[in-house]
Amino acid sequence: MTKFASKFVLTVSLLVSVSVYADAELKVNQLGAKIKKEIIVYRSPTCGCCGKWIQHLKDNDFTVVDRVTVDVQTIKDKYGISQSLASCHTALVNGYVVEGHVPAEDINTMLSLRPNIKGISVPGMVAGSPGMEMGERKDPYKVISFDDNGKLGLYRDYKEY
Repeated sequence: MTKFASKFVLTVSLLVSVSVYADAELKVNQLGAKIKKEIIVYRSPTCGCCGKWIQHLKDNDFTVVDRVTVDVQTIKDKYGISQSLASCHTALVNGYVVEGHVPAEDINTMLSLRPNIKGISVPGMVAGSPGMEMGERKDPYKVISFDDNGKLGLYRDYKEY
């Protein structure tokens, strides 16, 4: 094989590798458009359940940018998270806000459907929600949608397991 052919094969191999990696970072929504699954998580350095939720996201093919901060409230204020929606961490993904222990499945659904909302939240720290596993205990909880005007809606109800 000539030097040119070797370099050509190497270049093509690298391009294919980069393309495969890029496709691993993207998923396809219902309209056929690719969805980038990078999520920025703002959390306190002392919160253990936040780390467990981050692992839940990674286990569900999200690329997580972990931003540890001593002032999570400033982030919540910046993105309009009211006390009634608040939890221990706030995340941003593709123009949406995700507050608290929201299941990755619900984030994926939101990213696929692109509803006209600001984001979704699991208020508080509910036992059994992702990152808040406590053995067999699984309390019912709701995922709440919210918009820029403060309108709340039921996004998903986890009544039973």
